[in-house]
Amino acid sequence: MSEETAPYGSGPAKAEAGTPPVKRIRTHHLREMKERGEKFAMLTAYDMYTAATFDEAGIEVLLVGDSASNNVLGNETSLPVTVDELLPLTRAVTRSTRRALVVGDLPFGSYQRSPEQAYDTAVRFMKEAGAHCVKLEGGREMAGQIELLTRGGVPVMAHIGFTPQSEHALGGYRVQGRGDTAQRILDDAKAVEAAGAFAVVMEMVPGDVAGQVTRELSIPTIGIGAGNQCDGQVLVWQDAFGLRTGRMARFVKQYADVHGVLLDAARAYADDVRAGTFPGPEHTF
Repeated sequence: MSEETAPYGSGPAKAEAGTPPVKRIRTHHLREMKERGEKFAMLTAYDMYTAATFDEAGIEVLLVGDSASNNVLGNETSLPVTVDELLPLTRAVTRSTRRALVVGDLPFGSYQRSPEQAYDTAVRFMKEAGAHCVKLEGGREMAGQIELLTRGGVPVMAHIGFTPQSEHALGGYRVQGRGDTAQRILDDAKAVEAAGAFAVVMEMVPGDVAGQVTRELSIPTIGIGAGNQCDGQVLVWQDAFGLRTGRMARFVKQYADVHGVLLDAARAYADDVRAGTFPGPEHTF
């Protein structure tokens, strides 16, 4: 099997006989896209069917985020989710895609203590779940972790600006990098690049600051609430496609009303069952 050919997994991503091989997105492809001035898309994914659908749609990067905590597992924040809870979700996504780069998100408490702890956790994501790379939150303070991981063969996506795992230390969901603190964002970005990160997510950062970072870094930047000058953009899919309802962050654009579609379908099914019209003769052996 060629190095650039996607391994065929089970489930919906399995190739049909005679189907040409699909080239897997690699970290260097994102850097090449930045050099050509091409933007790329990133979404969260946590299960086989959404992962396969997003892969078919051409989404370049899929993040099995710690956001599964409050978008799949019913927690209020991302903090409670564990490595053991994220590994099966990551495994489902990697098995169900043929083209997208799959990123495993290291959860709170699984990497901050030391570079060695970070490496041990990252190895689990790659060996047990098939992740192609990992993401961790933090800037200059995470340089040691990023250096050890990259030396050990683990590609790292960094995450700076507002970092949800540090929401209590940051005083809640607040924009980072305004005014005199803008230099800190640039310093953090350059630190993670120097440590070996192949890309950096910037969350809730003023657009002009994110633009400056994007211009000064050779690695791709990925924005979420960081304006349109970043090389890529990421959203939580339940937000972007309307499965989650209620108040949305300012940076979210909703492209569909999945909640409404499911609600109408569930009501129609229940009505048919109650009326005795399902199953009909065509559904009966």
